[in-house]
Amino acid sequence: MKKILLPVFVMFFMSLSLADSFGWGRTGHDAVAAIAERHLTGKARATVEAILDGKSIVYWSNWMDNVRRTPEYGYTTNWHVSHVDSGFKAVIAEKHGKYNGDCLWGLEKIMPVLEDYKAYDDSTVQVNLKFLIHLIGDMHCPVHVYYEDKQDFNVVLGSRKTSYHALWDSGLINSVHNWSYSEYADMLDRADRKEIARICRGSLVDWVEECARDCRVIYDWAGPDQVIDQDFKNRAVILAERQIEIAGYRLAYILNSLFD
Repeated sequence: MKKILLPVFVMFFMSLSLADSFGWGRTGHDAVAAIAERHLTGKARATVEAILDGKSIVYWSNWMDNVRRTPEYGYTTNWHVSHVDSGFKAVIAEKHGKYNGDCLWGLEKIMPVLEDYKAYDDSTVQVNLKFLIHLIGDMHCPVHVYYEDKQDFNVVLGSRKTSYHALWDSGLINSVHNWSYSEYADMLDRADRKEIARICRGSLVDWVEECARDCRVIYDWAGPDQVIDQDFKNRAVILAERQIEIAGYRLAYILNSLFD
């Protein structure tokens, strides 16, 4: 895990606005971090918390969304999404509109800093760690995979229209369970050691491509102006919860590999 190789692909991406692309909402990102925290080694947890001024990774799980529209961190606007081509192969987008990169492109910049964190000043390491905590969650959010043939559309949830993207970001899990992030962690963190090891095999690129294959089905489940009923939510939330669980295990794996 010390060296996660990111092959270079030809740039290829959708023209979809990122203005409201907040993966998982606050509860989902907190749940990812809470699951990960449960699987940190003692050394990794101590090192991570020292970098983060003594705070939990859960505390910082939404930080990247909170600062993305500030002048200082506007350059990360596109880092929250991944791109794949028609064969579900990951595409590293060096530019997307006027902003730099995408999720894999950002992680390609982050990982070398964290792999050699003792060579950098504390503030640089801390910022890159906060990025990592958030982006592993975003990487696994179904609508944060951008397919070249799909764009966002509106659906009807309850009495109002919402974008399909926003539905998956937070509306979906909040509409099925009224759980706190810790309750999500309690309910979802049920895999045994063998299953967790299987989930954590592969590289960042492998994970993006797996997510793309597994989550493409959401565009078969709904179309423009569709009314989102309980049957849809019951089916879709299973996928959403599985992605949150997987993201938590993989975040722990990366952190243990970097800091244990």
